[in-house]
Amino acid sequence: MAHPRKRPEELRSHRWFGAKDLRAFGHRSRTLQMGYSREDFAGKPVIAILNTWSDINPCHAHFRTRAEEVKRGVWQAGGFPLEMPAIALAEPFQKPSTMLYRNLLAMETEELLRSYPVDGVVLMGGCDKTTPALIMGATSMNLPAIYVPAGPMLRGNWHGEHLGSGTDSWKYWAELRAGTIDEQAWQEVESGIARSFGHCMVMGTASTMTSVAETLGLTLPGAASIPAADANHPRMATESGRRVVDMVWEDLRPAEILTPAAFDNAITVVHALSGSTNAIIHLVAMAGRAGIDLKLERFDELARTTPVLANVQPAGKYLMEDFYYAGGLRALLANLNGKLNLGCRTVNGMALGQNIEGARTYNEDVIRNRGNPVSAIGGLAVLRGNLAPDGAVIKPTAAEPRLLKHIGAAVVFRDYNHMAARIDDENLKVDADSVIVLQNAGPLGGPGMPEWGQLPIPKKLLREGVRDMVRISDARMSGTSYGACVLHVAPESYLGGPLALVKDGDRIELDVERRRLQLHVDDAELMRRRRLWQPPAPHYARGYGALYAKHITQANQGCDFDFMHAGAPTPDPEIH
Repeated sequence: MAHPRKRPEELRSHRWFGAKDLRAFGHRSRTLQMGYSREDFAGKPVIAILNTWSDINPCHAHFRTRAEEVKRGVWQAGGFPLEMPAIALAEPFQKPSTMLYRNLLAMETEELLRSYPVDGVVLMGGCDKTTPALIMGATSMNLPAIYVPAGPMLRGNWHGEHLGSGTDSWKYWAELRAGTIDEQAWQEVESGIARSFGHCMVMGTASTMTSVAETLGLTLPGAASIPAADANHPRMATESGRRVVDMVWEDLRPAEILTPAAFDNAITVVHALSGSTNAIIHLVAMAGRAGIDLKLERFDELARTTPVLANVQPAGKYLMEDFYYAGGLRALLANLNGKLNLGCRTVNGMALGQNIEGARTYNEDVIRNRGNPVSAIGGLAVLRGNLAPDGAVIKPTAAEPRLLKHIGAAVVFRDYNHMAARIDDENLKVDADSVIVLQNAGPLGGPGMPEWGQLPIPKKLLREGVRDMVRISDARMSGTSYGACVLHVAPESYLGGPLALVKDGDRIELDVERRRLQLHVDDAELMRRRRLWQPPAPHYARGYGALYAKHITQANQGCDFDFMHAGAPTPDPEIH
């Protein structure tokens, strides 16, 4: 829906800068104090640039420069750019998990935009949780917003072989533990796997979520696929800065873009990419901020009719640099013809269908057509059963096919430390048919639902040639990971969910085709175990951790704070 173009006195920032009173005098004088002239800001849209740059975040190492390029675009379009730092969620470093702090960045985003004289915002992110967090906060605030994704890093290299960050880390770590490569080779892989700034260049959580942002209509067309080091990336940043100024004048807000149809598009694309399992949690939370109750069943419905077209690690062969050269996300969207709602509006004011007109695929092995898919059905599946009454997820395309229908005896670890201490014990009663179970790794149990779900295979089995096993937990898994890993089991074991009641030797059935996850223990025995179960001690007594523990929802609800989905909208502050 088109809006009448705003007048300068209708800008939100006019309340700070435009009045003829003492408070506005203070706002203007302090802006002049920073070296700006009245011509720089008077009557112009104020554009916040929320920058998640930090020395601790290698994925965003180029964002200092990109922020200046965004500013250039804002200035060119007649806006007034103000860069505002926001917390950096650096996936490789932050413990116990960046997921613990996703909602903190979402809240910071919303409150920065609410409390300052901002008319529109450029969101700068890319490393896994920054994309959903920034979008969640911007959605709740509902000012004109455009997303600038960090872009994938360049391909890794070792002995002339392309390496994928994350995915090949797990692969060669297993080979090191199995004794098939030595320490020198491992260090060479370590030195060659991440060669430039930018986020992971496999179809991990970062690339999945930036692709989601583009599909939802929150980025310029083609933005998500551009490698971070490519010259097209700064051009995209500048163009985003120009565009957001017009979005302010047009009053184009997230609420008009983030519709149920747009979320169906995003889910479809996650399946076509064989994207990260984390996307399910993030999309549920993002939809919730837009007032949409997105159920796990919708993911499974769309999975059954969506082919996997992206032949990209970890479910495929290639890397994001190859994906970009092959035509990028626009080409994949075009190949999904008939599966998408093409009338959905996007940040450039055009419909999704208009944005992909003329898109071509230049390498049909990287981006497959629907007649030659990587898989005939989507890359994620939602499981149910007495072990996961509220759902669990698996990425079938990343598992050995023989394990997608499996029954085995449980080998249970009560928490991550228990697992780490015992997994390589030569006396551990485990074989290739066992089902490894990790408890207390969920939203509360982890805490923060860490990416522990790709549980290690015992060293003695690695030496026998085993490279995949059924593994079940209430944890998440890195989008770069692979294997027959059942994740996000809900309700989590920390709350006394059925996963808490599993004991060594229990028979567990996984049947992906039937979407079944069943514990073969009778109800009477489970009831007896439940009576004996004792809740674990809380992790936090104070601070953000205590707030998190009190209000976090379960995986099937998006792990957002319950109070972010209730109550009346928060009004703008009074200007006193």
